[in-house]
Amino acid sequence: MAEHRVVEDEESLYDRNKVQQLSASTTTPMPGKLKEGHAPRASLLRKVLGLEELFCLKIWRASLAELLGTAVLVFSLDTIVISTLETETKTPNLVMSVLVAFVVAVLLLATYPISGGHINPIVTFAALLTGLISISRAAIFILAQSVGGILGALAVKAVVNSAIERTYSLAGCTVTIVTPGQNGPTVIGLGTSQALWLEIVCSFIFLFASVWMAFDLRQAKAIGRVMVCVILGVVLGLLVYISTTVTATKGYGGAGLNPARCLGPAVVRGGHLWNGHWIFWTGPAIGCAAFALYVKMIPSEHTHSY
Repeated sequence: MAEHRVVEDEESLYDRNKVQQLSASTTTPMPGKLKEGHAPRASLLRKVLGLEELFCLKIWRASLAELLGTAVLVFSLDTIVISTLETETKTPNLVMSVLVAFVVAVLLLATYPISGGHINPIVTFAALLTGLISISRAAIFILAQSVGGILGALAVKAVVNSAIERTYSLAGCTVTIVTPGQNGPTVIGLGTSQALWLEIVCSFIFLFASVWMAFDLRQAKAIGRVMVCVILGVVLGLLVYISTTVTATKGYGGAGLNPARCLGPAVVRGGHLWNGHWIFWTGPAIGCAAFALYVKMIPSEHTHSY
């Protein structure tokens, strides 16, 4: 009986969050059904824009979960990075990856029943491009996540001393940094094209290998909410480990994989954190577009996301 209740809750939550692009009768007719007339273009545009959601109290309440979830995420991840490096462990990348996986899984479980558990503009933008949410809801969520990222960075700034803040730049996302050299200041880090490609590839893998399970109602029901959140955390942790290890370049902080997390320290700390900051937004956006294209290419009988 308990299992049956969980399935019903997940289905009802999914129905509240999704925005259907077109009814089945306006695209590919289902077997045994006749194809009806096309939906009015105005109705389709209304569904895609979802302007009524701008005035929906439930959506704004859900965005509060996104804001708080992202704030806690940024605070947790940034303090994990600083603490791991401060302890001078022999395998900091591995330790960080395991802790990241755990924190992400817990926060997804905490926010999923309320907002769908995005806490990441990558997930929200992918949901928009695949037709699961409207433009208005995506804008509200990304705004909330961005504010949450800033609040999380402010919380980190409040608990660390000025020396740690300067040394680790609030654990913000960096492509390059400037260090003292024999002939003056020297820029070290990763090349712009390399960092951009790494962000694109890691974002696509994140969506393809884990987030798609949450988008696909069939898989989400089969493996369960908890397992989906655990898989999301594990995949994200693996990508953090890979991106920070495969480059092995001082000055590069690894793939951001969450633009809101990168935005927070950049706004609060500023300075060199703005150098190449666009990469942590552009890369994931391209990765989301590639993922959406892949989803559209899947035959309708093999996808259960709508």
